Amino acid sequence: MKPYPSRRRRCFTLIEVLMVLVILVIIMSLAVGSYTTAQRKAQINAAKSQIGLFETPLETYHLDLNAYPAANQGLEALRSPPADLSDPGKWAGPYLNKDIPLDPWGHTYQYASPGKYNTDTYDVWSMGPDGIDGTDDDIGNWTAR
Repeated sequence: MKPYPSRRRRCFTLIEVLMVLVILVIIMSLAVGSYTTAQRKAQINAAKSQIGLFETPLETYHLDLNAYPAANQGLEALRSPPADLSDPGKWAGPYLNKDIPLDPWGHTYQYASPGKYNTDTYDVWSMGPDGIDGTDDDIGNWTAR
């Protein structure tokens, strides 16, 4: 029997603490990477859905006035009658009950009639995550849904 009990403290070594920290950093980086990928996909899907929601009001506008809003009138022609209508009495709107939303990245939706891609109708698009028009990440009514 020992006359004095061992006073050696039992604690984690510096290497053990560092290994736990490294493991936690790896797990967090994987979680953050997965979250940002999922968030980006959700924003793209939201933009596609919102663009699709413009179809019915634009078609109704077309039925009433026999033309789509001009490019200079834009999507605002769905909320209030444009000042330059040849026959303002045909405008039966508003065709949208709420204000025109911003895209998921906080930018306004773009509109052109006739469209560059849909030359017989119109193009509605979001400039995408980069906010720059005409790049590969643009999301429009001409892209696959």
